[in-house]
This record gives sequence, C-alpha cells and structure tokens, in this order.
Amino acid sequence: MKAGGSKYIVTSAVVVLALVASLAMYHRYVTRPWTRDAQVRANVVGVACRVGGPIIQIPVKDNQQVKKGDLLFEIDPATYIANVNSLTGKLQQAEAKAVQTKQNLDRQTQLYETKVIDIRDLQNAQDSYIGAQADVAAVQADLEFAKLSLSYTKIVAPVDGYLTNVNTSPGTYVTAGQQILALVDSSSFWVAAYFKETQLRNVAEGRKAAIRLMGHESQPFEGVVESLAWGIYVPDGSTVHLLPDVSQTIDWVRLPNRFPVRVQVVGKPPFPLRIGQTASVSLSGL
Repeated sequence: MKAGGSKYIVTSAVVVLALVASLAMYHRYVTRPWTRDAQVRANVVGVACRVGGPIIQIPVKDNQQVKKGDLLFEIDPATYIANVNSLTGKLQQAEAKAVQTKQNLDRQTQLYETKVIDIRDLQNAQDSYIGAQADVAAVQADLEFAKLSLSYTKIVAPVDGYLTNVNTSPGTYVTAGQQILALVDSSSFWVAAYFKETQLRNVAEGRKAAIRLMGHESQPFEGVVESLAWGIYVPDGSTVHLLPDVSQTIDWVRLPNRFPVRVQVVGKPPFPLRIGQTASVSLSGL
C-alpha cells in the first residue's frame, strides 16, 4: 500500500505540475504574444531621371552606402547648356526691345501732352510696351525652365541609404521618368510581424517588442508596435488585391488567419538590417 500510495502521489504531482506549466505557458502566450513569422522591411526609393539623354558618368557602385545629396549619375548636359545659352541671348534681345518700346512710349507721352499726336498713337505705344514686357516675362520663364532642366542632369540621392541592383553603365540613353536605381532608405527599416487573429486582442499600438533575426538570435534589439493591419486579402473575391496576401501554412486544417503588424525599430540595431531578413518578434508583458 505504501509503494502504491507513493506512486499515486508522484503521478498526481506530475499531473499537477504539467497543468501548472500548461497554464503558465498559456498565460505567457496570451499576455506576451510572439511570432517567428516576421520579416525586415524598408522603404525603397526608385531613383528616376527628370530629363532624358545619355548617361556620361555613374560614380557609384552596386550595394554602396550613400548620403543624401551624393551624386548617383549624370546625364550629358551639352544640349541643356546650349538651350540655356540660346534663351539667355533671346532674353537679352527681349529686354533690349522692351527698353526701346519704353523710350518710344516716353516720347509719345510727351508728344501727346503737347497736343502733337492724338490718343491713338499714344495707345499704340502703350500696347507695344506691354507686349514687349510680356515677351520678356515669357523668355524669362523659358530660361528658368531650361536652367531647371540643366540642373536635373545631375541626379543625387534623395535620402541616406543603400544602393541595390545597380546594373546601368555610362552611355545608356535614358528617358524622363525612367527609374534607373533602387535606393533603400536607411532610416525607414521596420519589421512586418504576422500574428494570429487569436493574438490580436493583446497586440496594441505603442507596445514594446523584442526583435531577433535569424543568425543573430543572441543580439535582440528593441522595437515598438506602430500599427495593425485592418484587413488581409481574401481569395474568394470579397476584397481587393491591394490588401496583404497572407497564405495559410497548412491547407487541410482550419487555422486562424495571420495579420501583419508593423513594428518600428527603436534606436540603432547592433548590426545592419537588410530587407527580407527572417525575424521573430515577442511583445512585452501588459
């Protein structure tokens, strides 16, 4: 009886410990949601040219880090320089004509005041001067546009970041609006963490998170929940395909859907981040 009673006590203790451990794990799962289904994301700036022409230099290389304002590539400015010079000459001519018409207007005004000419001659002189001023304004506008176009031949980095997929060489002819380079904005890194819909009630904006990347599990860094997605793509056609498409991991089991949660990186991570890195995200306690 004593041996049987001891076995019963040990078995009961094991069952109780298992139940306590299960409840503790469930409580942790509920109050501190975590997921291993997460990826590093960042904003990618498509660098395009605003004017067309052949590229004459690309002083950068693939995967290079650049600062805002660094020269990325330059388009042959010869045509645009010639246009600026031509319009500068036209502006000088228009201004000279405006001076002449102003002088003529002053003479006609004096003659009209002394009753030498009639009002029609004075009005004609006024119209000529107004027309000359309009010509000057038009050429000035054209010249400003030409100078802008000339400045657009030098394409610089709009933000700090990392170049990727640089596969263009000098001599390539590009057209206005054509995207040439991709620039990863180094200040925009965040993590897309996919939490199950059963966990969303404990996922709130502003909640702190610990982020770990595959290959750097011993170097977690801090994040904060920035926002939760308001919908995901439903393949039966009830929603538009602009929403995130999150596929189920197992088709034959009814699994809870997963919703993207945007986790913003806080501070500087202990190592460089790259788009597409696999991450795990765990939220702090309530």
